[in-house]
Amino acid sequence: MISKSTLDFLTRLSKNNNREWFEKNRAQYEAAKSDVEASVEKIIAAVKKFDKRIGDEITAKKSLFRIYRDVRFSGDKRPYKTNMGAYISPGGKKTIAPGYYIHIEPGKAFLAGGMWMPPAPELAKIRQEIDYNLDEFRKILKAKSFKDCFGDLDQEDKLATAPKGYPKDHEAIDILKLKSFVAVAELSDKELLSKDFAKTAEKIFKAMKPLNDFLQRAID
Repeated sequence: MISKSTLDFLTRLSKNNNREWFEKNRAQYEAAKSDVEASVEKIIAAVKKFDKRIGDEITAKKSLFRIYRDVRFSGDKRPYKTNMGAYISPGGKKTIAPGYYIHIEPGKAFLAGGMWMPPAPELAKIRQEIDYNLDEFRKILKAKSFKDCFGDLDQEDKLATAPKGYPKDHEAIDILKLKSFVAVAELSDKELLSKDFAKTAEKIFKAMKPLNDFLQRAID
């Protein structure tokens, strides 16, 4: 479970997003970070039971993203993220491989997975795999466990027209237009704070695995 003090810290950070406040409250940040790491470690252990791609080298520390924002090329100069996130994937959080994402943020938490904005070569491979194995891909999306957890693939950030090499009337054109292949399950604060949070994440990520398997095969 995630501690209420962690959510309280993130709420206060969103209202005081500056270095002076952060340094004065660094002890609370370190406590929140340790809290999230403990939950992520439990979730990693659960994922390892059904996804053999996740080896013993994958730890919470290697999966957790930094709270510091890169503001070099951004008009938004706030120095800190107002969430804590972790990506569980073979190769670590910086890999392009399909994996499992945990987003901790008061009122905006979610669990997700798949592949977000894969580079052009991998995106082309995924589209080709879907084209060649459309029935299999649709079966993954229509599975009860997938529908119950995610509903459908996230539909944001897609092409306005057919990708190069595919006709506009392709039977899977709405899928092939996607630039990311991601599914999202929103979480309430109550679910985050529940003692069953790790079990909830295990159930959701287990429903995600067939999609990740398909995407991994496509880019291998």
